[in-house]
Amino acid sequence: MRTGLIAQKLGMTRRFSESGVHVPITVLKVDCVQVVQQRTLDKDGYTALQLGWGKSKSKNVSKQMRGHFANAKVEPKKQLCEFRVADDALVDVGQEIGVNHFLAGQKVDVCGISIGKGFAGGIKRHGFAGLRASHGVSINHRSLGSTGQCQDPGKVFKGKKMAGQMGNVRVTTQNIEIVGVDDDRGLILVRGGVPGARGGFVRITDAVKSKLPEDAPYPAALKAGVVELQNGAAKGSGDEKAPVKSVGDVGIDEQVTGFDGNNDLEEDKG
Repeated sequence: MRTGLIAQKLGMTRRFSESGVHVPITVLKVDCVQVVQQRTLDKDGYTALQLGWGKSKSKNVSKQMRGHFANAKVEPKKQLCEFRVADDALVDVGQEIGVNHFLAGQKVDVCGISIGKGFAGGIKRHGFAGLRASHGVSINHRSLGSTGQCQDPGKVFKGKKMAGQMGNVRVTTQNIEIVGVDDDRGLILVRGGVPGARGGFVRITDAVKSKLPEDAPYPAALKAGVVELQNGAAKGSGDEKAPVKSVGDVGIDEQVTGFDGNNDLEEDKG
């Protein structure tokens, strides 16, 4: 079992297949994803990798987290996430994982926090039919209906579908196809929509219901140039910080608009 990646949802665009079929695409950005910590079986009781996304200013990071990043010799990260991995899939701390970790045509699972829609009734939240819009139903057409029982057991069971907060929960969309990757700008293009609002973070992992491609890098697709520099710093006096290589200089709005209109990633209908 390989590690996954942390990505930021930039927005949606489209492209056309060779047959002229319109394909909706979600653009996910992978920016300087590095291994911050290893979880081992002897020390923690399980095997996992803690990854960090992007860069954050030191003033925006707590004192405890600054020490955590200093021990790993990596710059402070905006987002941290942990992925369970196999015993032979551990990656050294400080190494950077690129977007080539996933291949075009591969199926992945994307997990994120859905968009919160506030308080909603049973019809909007769960798709209830409501009461009949006929004589005798007095301004009560969208009511929930009965929720309990008689004297025995005389209560409403936990988990009953009722009105409440809609959205803002962890959702996983399975078996999403990867349309393509852009290593230069650190972008992953997936088919269809993914959970979460624009600018939110998602977890990308290998699909549990699909077979992993044989040519998929194992344990991970590491950036060779960055790894060599980090290994060199580790062999030094120990006071040097491992250099971090940024993936792309283009802003979020320019990343998304770069895929709109006529561009090199879209194919003509003809």
